[in-house]
Amino acid sequence: MDIISGQQIENRAHWINEISRLSGDFGVDAERVEAELSQEVSENRLSSLLGHLRLCGAIPEGYRHDSSEEKLYSKYTDVVIHEAFKAMGFTSLVLKERANVADVECVTEEYSFVADAKAFRLSRTAKNQKDFKVQAMDNWKHGKPFATVVCPAYQLPSRTSQIYQQAATRSVLVSTYTHLAVGIRYAALAGQEKAISLLHKVFQTVEALNPSKNAIAYWQAINTAMLDFDKILSELWREEKIALTESIGISKQEALQFLAKERERIMRLSRDEAIKEVLKLRKLDNRVKAINKVADNGILNTR
Repeated sequence: MDIISGQQIENRAHWINEISRLSGDFGVDAERVEAELSQEVSENRLSSLLGHLRLCGAIPEGYRHDSSEEKLYSKYTDVVIHEAFKAMGFTSLVLKERANVADVECVTEEYSFVADAKAFRLSRTAKNQKDFKVQAMDNWKHGKPFATVVCPAYQLPSRTSQIYQQAATRSVLVSTYTHLAVGIRYAALAGQEKAISLLHKVFQTVEALNPSKNAIAYWQAINTAMLDFDKILSELWREEKIALTESIGISKQEALQFLAKERERIMRLSRDEAIKEVLKLRKLDNRVKAINKVADNGILNTR
């Protein structure tokens, strides 16, 4: 029996299309996505939120690089983790500021933290430490004791990386959507108070780590801290590990289907259409306009 349901896969397709429905005003679109996703989660509860957590780590290949769709998708993933932290019992807020702050802020009576969600295209090969924003998150705590970056597990370095050394040095938890999925399921079973304490223990585990680039040592410490917290977590962990494997297959199929359709579309282009396509991709017209706008700005005038 599959862990990820057909309904969750269909809902993924719905949201890919929904994020493409742009108004031309990013602020308006971001508010629409947050309102609609929050409404959906409130109506469908755990099933809906789990579907988003399991599948949101892959940016759709149909979104152009650095496009409005891609930027809105990034905001969508922030709303997903915001809803997850709410489900665990935190008071959570998606921040509207665009620079030098984290995207999500969470508080409870025990502690507080800031959070950021990361997603990557499956076709994205080279990633570096700056992609994970660990050092930036430390700077964006603004007095809070903890910070976390939530990533798709299959896109994280599995052997060595400076991000793990930075995480231990700066008390920034590098975590995954899978860990969050376990967290919201644990909150539903054991109560939000215990889920809040569970995450606190994981934050403290990172804080106590010896700084090291060793990925295995990092993940063993994080995973053991979670599993040792309560014996009922082991079954949730097992199921979400299966869901992770399923999500990789689903995301790969989604990406490959798009690329196959795109290849077929290009093969059907006429010569003139193909030339226009290449010119558009190279943005030659925009570069010509930029060059033509260059003129003497008068800074050398003496009067």
